[in-house]
Amino acid sequence: MMKESNGGVSDSVIRKVLISYFYVAIWIFLSFSVIVYNKYILDPKMYNWPFPISLTIIHMAFCSFLAFIAIHVFRFIELPSSMNGDLYVSSVLPIGALYSLSLWFSNSAYMYLSVSFIQMLKALMPVAVYSIGIMFKKETFNSSTMLNMLSISFGVAIAAYGEARFNVTGVSLQLAAVAFEATRLVLIQILLTSKGISLNPITSLYYVAPCCLAFLIVPWWFVELPRLRSAASFQPDLVIFGTNSICAFALNLAVFLLVGKTSALTMNVAGVVKDWLLIAFSWSVIRDTITPLNLIGYGIAFLGVAFYNHAKLQALKVKEMQKKAQQQDEESGALLDGDKKSDNQV
Repeated sequence: MMKESNGGVSDSVIRKVLISYFYVAIWIFLSFSVIVYNKYILDPKMYNWPFPISLTIIHMAFCSFLAFIAIHVFRFIELPSSMNGDLYVSSVLPIGALYSLSLWFSNSAYMYLSVSFIQMLKALMPVAVYSIGIMFKKETFNSSTMLNMLSISFGVAIAAYGEARFNVTGVSLQLAAVAFEATRLVLIQILLTSKGISLNPITSLYYVAPCCLAFLIVPWWFVELPRLRSAASFQPDLVIFGTNSICAFALNLAVFLLVGKTSALTMNVAGVVKDWLLIAFSWSVIRDTITPLNLIGYGIAFLGVAFYNHAKLQALKVKEMQKKAQQQDEESGALLDGDKKSDNQV
């Protein structure tokens, strides 16, 4: 029998809850660290290394190398047998191209906007995913859902109106990053998930990071390489860039642990906690200015995102109940067929 605590809850349940909280804490810490670290490296008022494409290339090269070692040397994970050259070109390459653009623009935004305001703009992700899903016919238009999307957009618009350091270039870069990331998420469903292919963070990095690296080389060659040559006297700190790359790779592992050991819903809730922590950190430590309109606008957007996640959760529960009911009907039908056959034999 399972031991029970004073409150009547079994020790195994408590252990599972504590482990879940542990995975959540690791993911929040690493995600928090990567965002603040990137801001520190790219911001002109901090480390002042204004080369977002170069930083993304370093991350992708490091992640590609470690993913290759993990799969081919230590053999932690097996590659999906269904992946072939045609599927890679038709499915993985478009996803890698969108991922490279998303990372490039999101990292570039750190040079112009505060950490807190970037997190507020990221609240538009459900709006972008839903809108692009409708375009690709992966989502069905629903007036109540669209009203919810409008409320999120309205909240972000208020936050933007109240932003003390509003920068058109930075906002444009971040909105473009959201659009590319949303398109990437929708294409993952269309090009991979619908074909029964699921990639964990290690295999995702193994396939996506190299082609992402290749796509980034082209703009890097024309945009940043000439500037890097003119700044040849600059000596990058290997400790800073090394630890920053390790954090980026570890974050992908943390995503795998969090979703694999808990659920995607847990990650969404943890993401909300992380956003509020980043806003508080940006205000208290980095000393970014956060106005009352910022908080009011983000509060409206936050409520809209929370309602959207709740609606998605309820829809998933209904689907699961329908599947269970269908399975029970099929099992009952199989039993009836078996009984009929046995009666006929008698």
